[in-house]
Amino acid sequence: MDDNPARRTSATNDRKASIGEHAADADLAKLGYKGELPRSLSMLSVLGLSFAIMAVPYGTSTTMYISLTNGQSVTILWGWVLVSLISLSIAASLAEICAVFPTAGGVYYWSAMMATKDWAKIASWITGWMNLVGNWTVTLSINFGGAQLLLSAISLWREDWAANAWQTVLCFWAIMLICFLVNAYGAKYLDLINKVCIYWTAASVVIILITLLSMARGGRRSAEFVFAHYDSSLSGWPAGFSFFVGLLQAAYTLTGYGLVAAMCEEVQNPAREVPKAMVLSVAAAGITGVIYLLPILFVLPEVSYLLAAANGQPIGLVFKQATGSAAGGFGLLFLILGIMFFAGIGALTASSRCTYAFARDGGVPGSRWFGTTNKQLGIPFWGLVLSTVVCSLLGLIYFGSTAAFGSFTGVATICLSCGYGLPILVSVLRGRRLVKHSTYSLGRFGFIINGICLVWIALAIVLFCMPVAIPVTPSSMNYASVVFAGFAAISFGWYFIGGRKHFTGPPVVQDADPTIRGQAVVADDEKQIGRETSHTDVETKM
Repeated sequence: MDDNPARRTSATNDRKASIGEHAADADLAKLGYKGELPRSLSMLSVLGLSFAIMAVPYGTSTTMYISLTNGQSVTILWGWVLVSLISLSIAASLAEICAVFPTAGGVYYWSAMMATKDWAKIASWITGWMNLVGNWTVTLSINFGGAQLLLSAISLWREDWAANAWQTVLCFWAIMLICFLVNAYGAKYLDLINKVCIYWTAASVVIILITLLSMARGGRRSAEFVFAHYDSSLSGWPAGFSFFVGLLQAAYTLTGYGLVAAMCEEVQNPAREVPKAMVLSVAAAGITGVIYLLPILFVLPEVSYLLAAANGQPIGLVFKQATGSAAGGFGLLFLILGIMFFAGIGALTASSRCTYAFARDGGVPGSRWFGTTNKQLGIPFWGLVLSTVVCSLLGLIYFGSTAAFGSFTGVATICLSCGYGLPILVSVLRGRRLVKHSTYSLGRFGFIINGICLVWIALAIVLFCMPVAIPVTPSSMNYASVVFAGFAAISFGWYFIGGRKHFTGPPVVQDADPTIRGQAVVADDEKQIGRETSHTDVETKM
């Protein structure tokens, strides 16, 4: 008999965790896979990961030149609100599906399961490659933009200085290496890192808010400027169209929520916790964005001065003018750089899991390596290596175009949007039958919400291939469509070379059935947890 209440409680919690992990693995087996990764992540950790990948203060800062060129205050603030609401609709649509099919395959698995048997293979192939390229390019854009932002700190003291291509690419590679090492050899700390990210980001936003509004050494803008000023003359686009082109700032930032589906096999109750984390992270990101952007607009220097920044990253100059010193500006910039590292680590984590999940079903060449896990490290090591190498090589595009970062953000947004949209489209075309019993069901508003998502995604594909401003030069052109077409060619080429022979899609594919596969298993597992937990409590009292 154990008289220590703390020990009894700890033993009970450990027992619950063990039962929960077993139940999740059993449910995963019903979906066609064997659990190979440790289920060490909590809902708060997944929420932190999603929040880290979106990295609101960092994402809006590195892409600020886009909205400053295309509309300024109205685009920055109200564009953010609009895209936040649309992203919340997409996150809710994906959460509804994720609750039914919680696997690391994420969107490509969902497309296959909801399509008919005749279309399941091609639907999962297209969705899988869209999602994979989106994961790679969002990781690339986060870390490449981080390199540019880090080097821009020098311009706080020397405003005419700008890093050359080699300096930028080498700095980018260094950041990629750090993110790789943390993911490879610090995997056991990822749960802590994701949680710390939430507190770091919240504290950073509060500190920046108070500092900017209390100091404002460069003067303050009027409320009319902050909430109603619109100027698209710098873009060359028609006024109305310019607003939509400027939405890339918000759309790029608010893309990470769907990536966390790749972590489903590392969470104890993924059908409940991962969908919840998706929706909550978008809501939190939307609110964080408004709180962060408002003080920046109130102290915004002359737009022409910001857009003339030699390094292309104006946020440091905003901080410098508001604080009245280069050191003060760097202090605030340091907070953003910290968020960048959280985002880079989190994005590479999600990319490696996405690569692993797609490769184990034969969707990627070399699946015998990339579709395996390293038992000692407890991670898909070769999937991590491939993601790191692909991102590092894509960074070489910068030698051919100084607008490469804009292309990376554009193609990341397009690919992830398409990856999110395809399973939603399949669900709508099949009459939403497979999600009507989801624990996160959208109910009678499902068709309307799904429809809004699909219209936005179709619009986004066109918008984010557009250059930020016209007329364009070879160095300022948006090459998102070129990068997108390049990966599409690789995808189709591999499909005809080997994919159509070896790729069968997810291992469990069935025609649509009103009865949700896996839901009965979830209910049985929950009952089993209750029975075994009660039995354990009785034993500890004896």
